Amino acid sequence: MSAPTDHRPPPAPHATRPAGNEDMSSTVRAFEAYGDGDWDDIAREAIGEERIVVNMGPQHPSTHGVLRLMLEIDGETVTEARAGIGYLHTGIEKNMEFRTWTQGTTFCTRMDYVAPLFQEAAYCLAVEKLLGITDDVPERANVIRVLMMELNRVASHLVCLGTGGNEMGATTVMTIGFTAREEILRLFEAVTGLRMNHAYIRPGGVAVDVPEGFTAQARAALKNVRGYLKQLGDLMLANPIFKARLTNVGVLNLSGCMALAITGPVLRSTGLPYDVRKDNPYCGYETYDFDVPTSKGADCYDRVVLRVEECYQSLKIVEQALERLDRTEGEPVMVADKKIAWPAQLAVGGDGQGNSLEHIKKIMGTSMEALIHHFKLVTEGFRVPVGQAWQTVEHPRGELGVHVVSDGGTRPYRAHFRDPSFNNLQATSVMCEGGQVADVVVAVASLDPVLGGVDR
Repeated sequence: MSAPTDHRPPPAPHATRPAGNEDMSSTVRAFEAYGDGDWDDIAREAIGEERIVVNMGPQHPSTHGVLRLMLEIDGETVTEARAGIGYLHTGIEKNMEFRTWTQGTTFCTRMDYVAPLFQEAAYCLAVEKLLGITDDVPERANVIRVLMMELNRVASHLVCLGTGGNEMGATTVMTIGFTAREEILRLFEAVTGLRMNHAYIRPGGVAVDVPEGFTAQARAALKNVRGYLKQLGDLMLANPIFKARLTNVGVLNLSGCMALAITGPVLRSTGLPYDVRKDNPYCGYETYDFDVPTSKGADCYDRVVLRVEECYQSLKIVEQALERLDRTEGEPVMVADKKIAWPAQLAVGGDGQGNSLEHIKKIMGTSMEALIHHFKLVTEGFRVPVGQAWQTVEHPRGELGVHVVSDGGTRPYRAHFRDPSFNNLQATSVMCEGGQVADVVVAVASLDPVLGGVDR
């Protein structure tokens, strides 16, 4: 209860009083904790209960490194669970207000570091809405965006399955999951020069086209990834020990998901086929053939099954995107408007990946006006009309939303991200309370939270 508003000295922290207008002989009592009062002290001394509170994390592996779980337990049963966040706070959204619109991608890509390309895509789609160039983005750029996002979805799910298996003692699940992920990270490195934190998707398109021979390299990698996924399925889905460990654990039904605004595989495990790619398509997803898998168990086991099936569906989309890349070879990957298009023609040189010497020579030698324009675009950036835009994409963990506001300048006035991990963590208490302490690890792993996206 809140402290009184008058200035009379408060009673002792453990003072008791009759409830309502009942007389002093009433057996019903109310308790108040003021200022330095502690509810734990009242519970022990006035009520006569002894509570055991256990801190799980923030350093414990089962809490993914930077999540603190405060558990109240009665024996092995969890009677209360609360999540403590903020241990990885980076201030990324505020920092974006002091960088150009294009430089913003180098910040938001570091939020959910397991699935960086989704933040980049959502942010750039929102900026393109403000610029009014959504329909001007070249088809090949959209195909590359879809390709990279779906590869990233598979890589993200592999991390979820691998770390979740490791947290339950199944080390082989982790080694296979991470070995499969390496195949995808090599593709990312071939295209962007980096394994993570790419800043590859830019307002207007992508930074550079895929390298020569990439589609053949990708198809070879997909074959290997499918083999690893089959191994994971054989290890987990038909394993009686694995099924017994996850079935009927961390159950969260449809009404609970709706009340807590939870999306992604956790929501789809209740039977609702909500997927932004189908319900509000972007980047041409409506032209791809794929299914949205669902189940009805709403428990940790169903979420594992769904993530494995989603990997296969993503690989199906990737194969279609590779066919389109072969058909559109040589087409542009950035809008034609030079006042928006970042002047980057990347090449691998002696000093690593950067602007090609031929591109620099062209800029330097064309005209003084071209050189001035290049300088202003890189240092100052382009201006975005006054307004605000909201964009969502289907992130591996659920619906990712981006709200950007422009005051007409070269920097975002405000950029705010609705990260799915942040919303999904609300389910921690509902999924864990009443279960066993050991099941907390399984329940949190099934949520697949990435705390970089939570704390931002």
